[in-house]
Amino acid sequence: MDARAFDKPVYLKEGKYLVREITSVTDAIEYLEEWPEPKRDILHEAALRTCSMAYNGLKPVKVARDAIRAFAMKKGILEKEPAVKPWMIQSGSGGRVSA
Repeated sequence: MDARAFDKPVYLKEGKYLVREITSVTDAIEYLEEWPEPKRDILHEAALRTCSMAYNGLKPVKVARDAIRAFAMKKGILEKEPAVKPWMIQSGSGGRVSA
């Protein structure tokens, strides 16, 4: 298991119907680096810096998770944990969950 993995994923809205699962410090950094330049602000900078420090072992992983959650909450993109997990959907089932 990756030492930089979050204890629980963070879910972020991407567009109207998509949700992105952030499971580690690496995922959080990648997400923040993809954030559009014109929309970057002090909150983005603080979250990215915090996640980078956690990646380098200078801050706990929990602090990085809290930073990406706070960023997402302020931006209005934090999503609740989905009711249907990816592992619940059988491959090729057309989205149906078997009982």
